[in-house]
Amino acid sequence: MIKVLQFGEGNFLRTFADHYFETLNGEGCDYGVYVIKPINNGNLDKFKKQVNKYHIILRGMKDGKAAEDVYYIKCLKDVIDPFSEYEKYISLATDKELKILVSNTTEAGICFNEKDDINAFDGITYPAKLTKFLFERFNAGLDGLYMMPVELIDNNADELYKCVVKYIELWNLPKEFKAWIENENYFCNTLVDRIVSGYPKDEVTKKHLTEIIGEDDELMSIGEPFGLWAVEDKGEIGKYIKDGRHGIDVVLTKNIKYYKKRKVRVLNGSHTNLVPVGLWYGKETVYDCMKDETLLKFVNATLKDEIIPFVSDDIKATTEFSDSVIERFLNPYLNHQLTSIALNSISKWRARDLPSFKDYYEKHGKIPENLTLGFSYLMATYKSIIKENDGKFYIQLPSRKIELKDDFTYLEYFAGGGCVIEFMKDEKVWGEDLTKYDGFAAEVKKNVKAIRSGNYQLLK
Repeated sequence: MIKVLQFGEGNFLRTFADHYFETLNGEGCDYGVYVIKPINNGNLDKFKKQVNKYHIILRGMKDGKAAEDVYYIKCLKDVIDPFSEYEKYISLATDKELKILVSNTTEAGICFNEKDDINAFDGITYPAKLTKFLFERFNAGLDGLYMMPVELIDNNADELYKCVVKYIELWNLPKEFKAWIENENYFCNTLVDRIVSGYPKDEVTKKHLTEIIGEDDELMSIGEPFGLWAVEDKGEIGKYIKDGRHGIDVVLTKNIKYYKKRKVRVLNGSHTNLVPVGLWYGKETVYDCMKDETLLKFVNATLKDEIIPFVSDDIKATTEFSDSVIERFLNPYLNHQLTSIALNSISKWRARDLPSFKDYYEKHGKIPENLTLGFSYLMATYKSIIKENDGKFYIQLPSRKIELKDDFTYLEYFAGGGCVIEFMKDEKVWGEDLTKYDGFAAEVKKNVKAIRSGNYQLLK
């Protein structure tokens, strides 16, 4: 058996990684997943009640029709609470069959705290716990592991490795252990992509899915059919992680940055540029936007002309990924609220859309029409901010009133009547002065005025 240690019992890993290992078992492999509860909150009663078995339901479009596919996940061999079952947990460190360690401890989970005590467990960071676990394995004279964090930060495995090294130094652990970490363990950067909504939010959906499953399942989890796991190819990871289609698409690659860039620009970038436009058009979800002919045309044009050409030289591969993104946006089961995606839109536009904007400008010597338009709607949204007595920030759109959440400084600036052009000049916000792009400031100023005066349907 190939054993997998999984830090995290949440919906995402159970609907993503465990679906993958279950699929491999169905193909004749032998994987056993040992799940570790990473924080001392909650309990594992549902797992005990269901003997660590559950169903996932992948809801989406198949051949142009809505489909709901059910998968029975039974690869979890044990779900352990290390705060009450520490000996059972730490015994896995000396298990020769353990080869892979997967983690999802949130973006904030991979961090270093110089106050962490080597003799503690509760209250110390995940990298600190991992360092202690690996030290036990080192002392047992065993081979290292393949670390595959899925936390959504850049170079997630590299950052995890840096934290482990810091704990080795903080705790004055042997130099031989540090050498073992460097030479016999592999920290593989990963990128994951599957939208998981988890347990049904309403009784109607819950009842419907329970009928499909055929039994009550308190651990059922909903996800989309699309799934991608790009894993940095290091050591002999190919012995343990099989690439190809296995419930999700798994890619072993030396170039993880390409997959990161593709996802951020194509999926996230098109999302972020669409959201403010969709809000002014009175839409509530991404699906609503995609069913609007004008907005669908806007998204397709943005991707085709202003994003795809600048992801890589392989236009065909990026276009195929873009097509899959549009199909995902058209999934009626994914309740993608625009207001949720709008969270922290300023930093999102900088990270996801500004790079494509700059690449287009550099190549063509002019500003891109659709990215400029999306940015104009974004600025019109923020320029319309009002701070109310409850201390929250709102904007009155043509169809409804919504709350905006972002960096307090940005919200205060616009609520106080701040100027859009001056905001565009702020290098602390954008990393550069955006008004240096010829024609950009003038076009945004014109568009913002038109949008806020009621002529917001600029795309017609």
